[in-house]
Amino acid sequence: MLIDDFHLSLFDFALSLSAAIDAVSPMLVDHQRRVAYIAWSIGKELGLTIEQRGKLFFASLLHDVGSISLKERLDILHFDEDSSFNRHAELGYLLLRDFEPLSDEARIIRYHHVQWDNGNGHLVNGEVVPAESLILHLADRISVLIDYDHEVLGQARGITEKIKNLSGKVFVPEFVDAFVKLSRKEFFWLDTSSPNLELELHKIQDLPLVIFDIESIQKLTKILSRIIDFRSRFTATHSSGVSATSVALARLAGFSEKECSMMAIAGYLHDLGKLAVPKEILEKTDKLSMEELNIVRSHTYHTYRILSHMEDFKTINQWASFHHERLDGSGYPFHISGFDFPLGSRIMAVSDVFTAISEDRPYREGMGIEKALSTIASMAKNHSLDPYVVSLLERNVQFVDDARKSAQIDARKEYENFSKLGLLY
Repeated sequence: MLIDDFHLSLFDFALSLSAAIDAVSPMLVDHQRRVAYIAWSIGKELGLTIEQRGKLFFASLLHDVGSISLKERLDILHFDEDSSFNRHAELGYLLLRDFEPLSDEARIIRYHHVQWDNGNGHLVNGEVVPAESLILHLADRISVLIDYDHEVLGQARGITEKIKNLSGKVFVPEFVDAFVKLSRKEFFWLDTSSPNLELELHKIQDLPLVIFDIESIQKLTKILSRIIDFRSRFTATHSSGVSATSVALARLAGFSEKECSMMAIAGYLHDLGKLAVPKEILEKTDKLSMEELNIVRSHTYHTYRILSHMEDFKTINQWASFHHERLDGSGYPFHISGFDFPLGSRIMAVSDVFTAISEDRPYREGMGIEKALSTIASMAKNHSLDPYVVSLLERNVQFVDDARKSAQIDARKEYENFSKLGLLY
């Protein structure tokens, strides 16, 4: 057993995921963190309870999890809203609602683009809109009005006046009044625009401490894999397949149950850095340009840096992030080789290759088992993949492939259900 006390705080998870989602464009860096700071500040000014402020804060950190394409992410940076903005809010809700510890945050996210409309925004389709959703909406719109490339204090009056002019029509007057009080304090604007905002977020003392055990983490990261994979129909089941394949191989290699759970988590997270890759590149059917290829290749680096902020994830991070490393040192991005290449990472590398070449992609059809095994055997012979792990796959290919297929069938059904709702495009 590798780790006796393995856990994850909601704060670390939400902070890391927000960074991953916002890494897709320099224009989006820290967007959700800034919105979280603004929303928490308004909630505090309003006198919300610690529990309410906590749910508002975490919902704000994750409010754009349903945004799939780069175009959609950039569109919602425009202040004026339209009905299309509700699509990513609904998808974010559906992705998170079944994870009980975040079910309240999911409802807040669902309605974070609802306008107050002089009180008519209190209800949507007969359901009461949470007050936290309306605060999040206000915070989000304040954030997009700030030009972070220029000095912020000179912008404060104009932004405040624009928000005041929309009080009642777009925003709840009581919430606008709270913001106006905040706007008179220079530190609020300086904190919001600070390049060291993460440090300020860590200083917030009254956030509820939510700790997940390994079982909850596995459920949570499975949801996260959907956020990663559902951005493209070609990768919609990839992380599920890699996770199932790596767990099967880990069991064959004698890993403990806890280590197998860790391997499942690593499989779900191995492509986390692809949240920084525009969907338009993932979906491209033509040959990628060198620039586009380099953007794709950077995803393992982003995975590693994002997961490195989670203290107990050191082993999982290595297993997940090193899946494009090769035994002979020819992989990327760290060119790890030999004894520095952990067994868990070697399993993940084989699992990723086996799953990827078995899947249909925009530029080719998936391989059958025999051809896939032949390809992987050649990579082992060339010292790219670990011969021991490849031998486990070869001797137990039906068992491993059945596990992969079963997991990917379930993921495909879930993807198609989302597609039928018109939320994926």
